[in-house]
Amino acid sequence: MKNPIITAIENRVSTNLFDAGKALTDAQIEELASLATRAPTAYNLQNWRFIAARSAEAKARLQAAAYGQTKVAEAAVTYIICGQHPVSAVMEERLQPSVEAGFMPSDMIGAWTKAVEDNYGGNAQMQRDEAIRTATLGAAFLMFAAEAHGLATGPMVGFDPEIVAREFNLAANEIPVVLIAVGYAREGNWPQKPRLPLSQVLDFA
Repeated sequence: MKNPIITAIENRVSTNLFDAGKALTDAQIEELASLATRAPTAYNLQNWRFIAARSAEAKARLQAAAYGQTKVAEAAVTYIICGQHPVSAVMEERLQPSVEAGFMPSDMIGAWTKAVEDNYGGNAQMQRDEAIRTATLGAAFLMFAAEAHGLATGPMVGFDPEIVAREFNLAANEIPVVLIAVGYAREGNWPQKPRLPLSQVLDFA
């Protein structure tokens, strides 16, 4: 019997057509976001935020920012996956639970705090890159969490980030990286599109 994670990877499709008559509960929306936060982040920064546009009013604002894409309105919820610039000031809060759990030495907090400051402090490009990496990993986990719950997903990068930031009150250090529409698929979606052969994308070193 094939591993269900592999099956989900092989069968996942980017859904464009959603059943607008089927909703998700707040508990379901929260569960997907909770599972998304199991994704890895550098130094356990957890530098992300998930905005769940589920009301008709929020969806309308987001759809306008996403060049009118109908799946924003038809999906049960569309998440705005935001990455945040990494800052060293949050490290004690992020790492103290690991110390209290007994598997991280307490002196590692200071070392990791310094590493974050050294790697990202004053380097705008590195901060932006890490924010995008973090949000992308969170988005991938969210999509497979949805698959595990029998839900369809449609990732979108077609949106105006400045309008999204303004309409949803993003902080100056937050980047809207990707939108993920989640809900129940209706008839007419394409299957997963064929991928390039490994010979074109894989090299051994």
